Amino acid sequence: MELRHLRYFVAVAEAENVSRAALKLRVSQPGISRQIRDLEDEIGFPLFERSAKSVRLTAAGKVFLSEAREVLLHTEAAVKKARDVAHNGSGEIHVGYAPSLTVQILPQVLRKFQEQFPHVRVALHDASSEEMVTQLRDGKLHVALSVQPPKKLLRDLDFKLLARYTMCIAVAPNHPLTNAKAVTLVQLVNQPLIGYSRAEYPDYHDFLAKIFAPLGHPPRVTEEHDGIASIIAALESGRGYAFVPSSFACMVGPRLKIIPLKPAGEMIPVGAIWKRDAAAGLVEKFVSLATPV
Repeated sequence: MELRHLRYFVAVAEAENVSRAALKLRVSQPGISRQIRDLEDEIGFPLFERSAKSVRLTAAGKVFLSEAREVLLHTEAAVKKARDVAHNGSGEIHVGYAPSLTVQILPQVLRKFQEQFPHVRVALHDASSEEMVTQLRDGKLHVALSVQPPKKLLRDLDFKLLARYTMCIAVAPNHPLTNAKAVTLVQLVNQPLIGYSRAEYPDYHDFLAKIFAPLGHPPRVTEEHDGIASIIAALESGRGYAFVPSSFACMVGPRLKIIPLKPAGEMIPVGAIWKRDAAAGLVEKFVSLATPV
């Protein structure tokens, strides 16, 4: 069985007429009829019910049509990926990222990638870690830069560690804690906490529950936001504090004060995530250029 057999079969099935399919493919009618019969002989069952003026798919033919379309689509995608690499990269790559965690990582990998592949469009997508994992599996993202997911979520994904960050808090310059060299969770437990929304960032709220569990008292979450930009605005207004990675200082400069936690707690592993069976072409190049910081 060859790809042309599948292309001829799909064309005839969609046109329900051999003559119209032959015109569309610019091949002779006897030639396309012969290829269809060769295909039926090879697979061992009829794909069409034939009449003088038309052909109709058999029940088995309908199933085969769906699968044949998938094979052709995958083949086209494979050719496109290989062509991109052969022509030194032309096309696009979709990259998910978590802004506060990748502020030191993303600029350097983008710079290196664009130097090597100036004709490739890099589409950036700001998303939660959970969304990125889902979109990697769905093929909407090619690679993601984010916190390392739990092992159970990495069953068909690969992860490359790029950085480890300590957890800190961020406050406005006029906040009561701003002069502290370090803060403890006991000092924070009754302070208003500005965080991410529970619906979009469930892992974040799992993190809060875990670190405050030894105190026997949950944090006082007063605001939930769907992105880092609105969290920064709320912090600058002086309405509370937020947990942030140490890399966050690069993002806000003097606008906010970043204070370490005491004790420091576990480091936050951040890196590149990609689908295991997609590690070829531009994805492989992008990941290879993402060097530890």
